[in-house]
Amino acid sequence: MNINSLLQPYQRFGVHLGLERIQRLLEALGNPHQRVPIIHVAGSNGKGSVCAYLSSVLSEAGYRVGRYTSPHLIDWTERICINQHPISTAELVKLLEQVQAAIPPDTEDSPTQFEVITAAAWLYFAQKQVDIAVIEVGLGGRLDATNVCDQPLATIITSISREHWQVLGSTLSQIATEKAGILKSNCPAIIAPLPPEAKAVVQSRIEQLNCPVTWVEPAKEFNRQNLFRAGFEQRLSSIATPKSLNPPLHQNSDAPLWANYQGIIYPLPLLGEIQLTNSAVAIATCQSLIHQGWHIPDSAIVSGIAKTQWLGRLQWTKWHNHPLLVDGAHNPAAATGLREYVDRLNTPITWVMGILSTKEHEGIFRALLRSRDRVYLVPVPDHSSAEPEELAAIARSVCPTLTDCHTYPNLEAGLQAATATASDSTIVLCGSLYLVGYFLGS
Repeated sequence: MNINSLLQPYQRFGVHLGLERIQRLLEALGNPHQRVPIIHVAGSNGKGSVCAYLSSVLSEAGYRVGRYTSPHLIDWTERICINQHPISTAELVKLLEQVQAAIPPDTEDSPTQFEVITAAAWLYFAQKQVDIAVIEVGLGGRLDATNVCDQPLATIITSISREHWQVLGSTLSQIATEKAGILKSNCPAIIAPLPPEAKAVVQSRIEQLNCPVTWVEPAKEFNRQNLFRAGFEQRLSSIATPKSLNPPLHQNSDAPLWANYQGIIYPLPLLGEIQLTNSAVAIATCQSLIHQGWHIPDSAIVSGIAKTQWLGRLQWTKWHNHPLLVDGAHNPAAATGLREYVDRLNTPITWVMGILSTKEHEGIFRALLRSRDRVYLVPVPDHSSAEPEELAAIARSVCPTLTDCHTYPNLEAGLQAATATASDSTIVLCGSLYLVGYFLGS
């Protein structure tokens, strides 16, 4: 048996929110989740980056750190890591067989695929006796399969925007209610800046539950030249390796971005202005853990953030020796962040895009497209993809002054066209994490 064949039978149950099935399944497995201290992370965007920062920092601090995230880009094993190392295929197969054996064969309410892999993650972390696990919500929060721990060490909400409205509700208030469902009585809450409508809902829930709360403000950009004047350069070189203090350069930039959050100065290896917020959320969470007795020195925070890796999000790579920027940008808020980043490059933009049928196509295009951009649309392989021709019509309607807007039968053809006709521009592959994963895995 392999991972896909073990998980495939549960795919037919689709997205079916609720905690009863996962609770029954975990009970049959001996309630492994009750043996794992966790940080629980919800949000519309930024969850993965925050999980990556936290797991890296806590590893640097000397802890054995589990990390559970979704979706994966290339392989199922990416979802379940200890100290940034994915679970082996053989170990995951063994765990899935254990989970499968705990499911009654004649059950009328079978767990979903996400619930099965989530149970495997809890089981793995318990068996490996991790010190702490960073757990990313799959969808929403309140009824998500990860929401089974009564006393998390901290709960985080990274952002709230309109996404998955078919399931979570059409308004920000409704979506915020679902995200706030991860908050627990008297448990610390770390909350990133939110739209007023969403913040009101979250704040009300925090007051009801008496949660100690940190309302996080973004870190400030810090000019690296100021490191000498501020006396940080020597101190930083003593607590992190030279390599970790020189993360990959931003495209068309002379130096990586440095940030300052409450006096902690650190380099940001992940691109985009949103990382000023995501990194601040991670540091604020570490400060909450410190208040609870965890030992996390500033040196671990700086070197942990500097060493953080998170593929597929504002990532520079190459295709046939052509520079290529890849990013999920699968909802309007994420697309806005991507547009803000590419605007700093001061070049024409060529988009190679595929989007799932369930996403907010017009909102994504409005955030991304500008006059004289080129757009090459492709299907997302092996998923419920929007038809490229339908996307092209929306794109032309949203931005009639596009230089080009064409459709292609597959990603290879779209990239070939982009590289052949857009030598003067920045080529960006985006619109779906599944499309990015397909590219990175091919």
